[in-house]
Amino acid sequence: MAPKKPLKLPLAVAEVDRAAHLRTDEAYLKSIWPTSNVMIFVNERFSTKQNQLLFTPGDLLGSYQSATDYFLGLKDNQTFFVRHLSEDIQSEYELKTLREIGTFLSPRDIGLAVHAQGLANWHQKHPMCSQCGGPTVVISAGAVRKCLADNSEHYPRTDGAIIVLVKDETDRILLGRQKVWPKNRFSTFAGFVEPGESFENCVIREVEEEAGVKLTQINYLGSQPWPFPASLMIAFEAVTNTPELARADGEEIEEIRWFSRSDMKQAILNNSLILPLEISVARQMIKAWYGDAADTDLKGNESWR
Repeated sequence: MAPKKPLKLPLAVAEVDRAAHLRTDEAYLKSIWPTSNVMIFVNERFSTKQNQLLFTPGDLLGSYQSATDYFLGLKDNQTFFVRHLSEDIQSEYELKTLREIGTFLSPRDIGLAVHAQGLANWHQKHPMCSQCGGPTVVISAGAVRKCLADNSEHYPRTDGAIIVLVKDETDRILLGRQKVWPKNRFSTFAGFVEPGESFENCVIREVEEEAGVKLTQINYLGSQPWPFPASLMIAFEAVTNTPELARADGEEIEEIRWFSRSDMKQAILNNSLILPLEISVARQMIKAWYGDAADTDLKGNESWR
C-alpha cells in the first residue's frame, strides 16, 4: 500500500552545490571568504534572527580559519560557510537549535543547516585518530580530518537507521512510546542498522523486537539526514497480518497504540496524543498516511522528547 500523498521530507532537500572540487583549493577558499555568507554554529545551536539563519559576511569575522571554517557550497553565485566554535559566544547572536527553527527555514537554508550541523558534530566528537590515537587536524575545508602522526585520513561518519510506519490490513497504524518521552508522546518505530544487516532485515527485526508483530509487506518511502548527531534515516512502511500480537517490549518501548484516522483525530482534539516534530520523518510518514486533512486535523502539541 502506498501512502496517500508523497512524503515531504524537510531535511532531505539539496539546493546547494557542495562543489567538492573546491575544498582543496586553499587559495580559492581564502579569496572568497570575505564576501561569503557565514553562519555560526556552537554547542548544537545556530546564529539566528527571527527564526531564520543569520549569515554574516566573512570579512566581518576576520580571516578564514581552516580549523573552524567549513565550506558548504555554492548557490546563485553565493558561497556559504559555517564557522564552528567550541565555546559559547556573546549575546550579539540569538542562538537556536535546528529543532527550534527547522520548520521556518527555506529549502536552501535547511539544507545548509543539516550539512553544517552534521560536519560540526563529527569534528567535535572525532579529534583523535582511530588508528593510532594521535591528534588529527581539519583539511579539505572541513570535509576530512588528517592524522598528524600516521597521515591517515578520516571522513565524516553517517549512521544508517531505519524508521518504519507499521499498518494492519484495515489501514490502522501502530505507534509506540519510549520510556524517556513525555506522557502521550507517540511515534513510529526506528532503530540502527547492525553490521552485516540489510535495511529490510533491520525493519523486520526492529519491529518484532519493539512491537511483537511480523511483517508481510515492506515498501521503501524515502530517506532523510538526521544530524542528531549523525544518522541517515531510511523510511519504510510495512504491513502486518498479526495485529493482535502487538505488544510493547517493556524495555525501550513502554506503550503501543493502534490508530485509525478517526482515533488519531480524536486523540489530537482531547490532547491524549503528542506527535513528533514537523521536520521529522516520523511526522511526515504519519501525515502522508492520514491524507490531505493532516495539516488541519493533526495540529497540536509536538515534541522532540
